[in-house]
Amino acid sequence: MRMGRVSRRAFAVAALSAFTMMPPASAAPKRDGGGDGKGDGRAASEMRGVWLATVANRDWPSKPGLTATRQRAELITHLDRAVRNRLNTVVFQVRPTADALWPSPFEPWSQYLTGTQGKDPGWDPLGTAVEEAHARGLKLHAWFNPYRVAAHADPTRLAADHPARTNPDWVVTYGGKLYYNPGLPEVRGFVQEAMLDAVAKYPVDGVHFDDYFYPYPVAGQTFDDDTAYDEYGAGFPDRAAWRRDNIDKLVRETADRIKRVRPGTPFGISPFGVWRNAATDSRGSDTRAGVQTYDDLHADTRKWVRKSWIDYIVPQLYWNIGFSAADYAKLLPWWAEVARGTSTRLYVGEALYKAGDPAQPAAWQDPAELSRHLTLAREHAQVRGHVFFAAKDVAADRIGAMARVVADHYGQPAAPPR
Repeated sequence: MRMGRVSRRAFAVAALSAFTMMPPASAAPKRDGGGDGKGDGRAASEMRGVWLATVANRDWPSKPGLTATRQRAELITHLDRAVRNRLNTVVFQVRPTADALWPSPFEPWSQYLTGTQGKDPGWDPLGTAVEEAHARGLKLHAWFNPYRVAAHADPTRLAADHPARTNPDWVVTYGGKLYYNPGLPEVRGFVQEAMLDAVAKYPVDGVHFDDYFYPYPVAGQTFDDDTAYDEYGAGFPDRAAWRRDNIDKLVRETADRIKRVRPGTPFGISPFGVWRNAATDSRGSDTRAGVQTYDDLHADTRKWVRKSWIDYIVPQLYWNIGFSAADYAKLLPWWAEVARGTSTRLYVGEALYKAGDPAQPAAWQDPAELSRHLTLAREHAQVRGHVFFAAKDVAADRIGAMARVVADHYGQPAAPPR
């Protein structure tokens, strides 16, 4: 979900560059009700999701400036394809860069629709997506990026009435991009208002954040939040602890407000797959990742699960089984153990986009690699399903990896866990 999931790929590589036959779903074993250890015995209940990214026109629309009729047709094609692959949930990116894919009173229309930020596309993509998904028996989770403003560093390129222009003190330039400052309480309040506007207006089936909180580290650059830290950082042992508290507050407050605005709507987060390496923290995973969410993104993802602050988590386990720096077969049981005994459901983010990519290791040239991920997950009762990145890759299915998953694991339709 980073600058689309265009950067999901970039960061999955960069974060690690510092180092070096399953029966159909109807025959699957009993699964946990979440991390709570309560087996519901309904093998047909599991998350089968796909991310539909709009940032940089990654998945949809195919390019900016298409007619409303063409955009709508492309969207429906993605939904129909999800049904054909026996998926049950679409995670639709509706606020990619401090903008909106619905008529928002807080932020401008997304440039990825028309090519011009703030220009009315002549239809309501989120409203249509919810209606058409439900008509097909699909769940629709609204996916928001809280703090990312732009993939460039020029505020004058934003719409004239963009909140980042009218409140320039809210914005930090870092790594050639613009971000809202998570350390400002007024920013935290504003982004929640902007996101919850959609939750209040539309019967979405879930609210979803991805891996972007504080930005990924850029060598030789500093995220300049000195003024905010001077004003609000008293009482914390260091800046990193203060930053983590800022993100904790966003997560807890958002979860609480969703419950008030639309009771019963689950709130989930899909973080980068490594919380901390065991070499850094004995509670961490047996990995050697160059990025650790706790230390680098100031996102204490393990805490959010252990304290059941969120309803579900989808760690991006974007590595193959046997990958030395971050082995899927080691990370999956680590996350299962984190979820054990909590009320947070564990789904697994799967790197469908890597399958058949010649730039990826040999394991990703094997159409059965992803299917083996799902087979392994069946050994862990806490794993309640998978979400695939992303919709364009479901469509392309370069080497038949998605078709193999469907044949091996999705023999029958399934409802997502409740």
